[in-house]
Amino acid sequence: MAEHTLIHNEAENKYEFHIDGHTAHITYDNQDGVLHITHTIVPEALAGKGLAKILTIAVMEEIEQQGLKMQPKCSYTVAFVEKNPEYERLLG
Repeated sequence: MAEHTLIHNEAENKYEFHIDGHTAHITYDNQDGVLHITHTIVPEALAGKGLAKILTIAVMEEIEQQGLKMQPKCSYTVAFVEKNPEYERLLG
């Protein structure tokens, strides 16, 4: 799958990928610099391509670059961190 550009939609508390007229996104609630990851959404048209994982990794890297922490709240992100313990360093 091609590289996608991560878009931070601060007005809606989302990180987004815009692909072929569709938007995959992760929503969050910023609580004093700890991003509580609330939903991971991949439209049906983009399903089955590993996009949720690609998007999650991009968001984790962005959180780290911004010097923030995160707290997984959606089932996908909770499972992702369990399977990828290297991202536990971002837990806040």
